Amino acid sequence: MDAVHRHRSLYKGTTPPWKETFRKRCVDRLKNSRSRLLDRYRQASCRRRDRRLPSLWGPDGRAETLALLQEYDELSVLEEIQQELRSQELAILEELERNVQMEQQYISCVVEGMQEQRLIICPLCHMNNLNVNSHCVSCCCGLYINTQNQNITPDLLQSLLEARVSEHMEDCLQNPVFSVAPPTDGSPSLMISCKVCDYLSIVL
Repeated sequence: MDAVHRHRSLYKGTTPPWKETFRKRCVDRLKNSRSRLLDRYRQASCRRRDRRLPSLWGPDGRAETLALLQEYDELSVLEEIQQELRSQELAILEELERNVQMEQQYISCVVEGMQEQRLIICPLCHMNNLNVNSHCVSCCCGLYINTQNQNITPDLLQSLLEARVSEHMEDCLQNPVFSVAPPTDGSPSLMISCKVCDYLSIVL
């Protein structure tokens, strides 16, 4: 069994070159089909072991033993790689969860700050805050509604928007769309509509 001991000694201590090459190749393959590949190796290894064990005492027993040892070494490397990939996936999931929590906290802070400052997101572009004063409601995206003599305040505008959205949601769960209607009496109007239920109403 001297040859067997020499073979085993090759895989102790420092990692041999073949093992590193095999590791890199398996990492690439296991990224797509890790579990399936590992099961295939296990099944193949068990079949070969069951088939070859009776012949270990024959003339070719030493060569058969060396082949089995190499197969076990390869399977061990596959299991190590699977464990490494599981650890990496767990670390990625934990990082994603932390990022999601941070994003939720950020959104909550932004919403709370907007509520405290009475800021209203433009219903057209959904990006900028509306500028509300005694003369008009405007946004840098191009929205401009003349509100002179209407006494529109941020609180009143917020109430009007919420009232129209709530009214629509009583009969339809689709998201309504806001738009600016062409002027009919010298000033455009802010409209809310829904193509699904044909809802249409004037906000301003």
